[in-house]
Amino acid sequence: MIRAVIFDFNGVLVDDEHVHCDLLRSILAEEGIALTEEEYHARYLGYDDRGCFETALAEANQDANRARVDALIARKAARYFEAAEAGLRIFPGAADCVRALAARWPLAICSGALRPEIEFALNRMDCRVQIGPIVSAEDTTRCKPDPQGYLLALDALRTRFDVDAVDCLVIEDSLAGVESAKAAGMVAAAVLHTYTEAELRQAGADVIARELVEITPEWIARSLGTE
Repeated sequence: MIRAVIFDFNGVLVDDEHVHCDLLRSILAEEGIALTEEEYHARYLGYDDRGCFETALAEANQDANRARVDALIARKAARYFEAAEAGLRIFPGAADCVRALAARWPLAICSGALRPEIEFALNRMDCRVQIGPIVSAEDTTRCKPDPQGYLLALDALRTRFDVDAVDCLVIEDSLAGVESAKAAGMVAAAVLHTYTEAELRQAGADVIARELVEITPEWIARSLGTE
């Protein structure tokens, strides 16, 4: 039985994966590192900023010390907010989905995004009050597909609710995210915003939604056979 829902953020609620890809590529280019869109989607999507920069620097045989990576993260964050202020794209039905599920279950977010980016978007959606715990990049030391983030979200939910990992439905779009949710012992619903159904099934997704607008309490009950 589902007792809580945990949303991923980028690529699920906010249509900004292209922004993160472009910013990462441009900043790495300034550091003398070329990264293609294909490489980003194949290997980096699902990582947090630290994971992306550390991996790219290491593979280019460049210094990936903490001070340098922190500076790159800060540079990317500043540019992200410039892009977000100019026009943040929210997926159709995202706010309605959050409100509908919040009327039934406690909600949390587990994302590799920075907390200010998440808060900014939720306020734009007028949905901050519907979301409980937020686990962001600042809270973790290991990025997806490691389950650390989802387990931290579970711990936060447990401070107020009687919930176990098997009671949590995760809504994800990335392969690393689905793998992370399953490694945490949770149920994974994947939305076809980023990868194909075959790819997401192979990663371990339990149920698939073509669009976010499909995900309602009734759809969850039907898909998981709990009607």
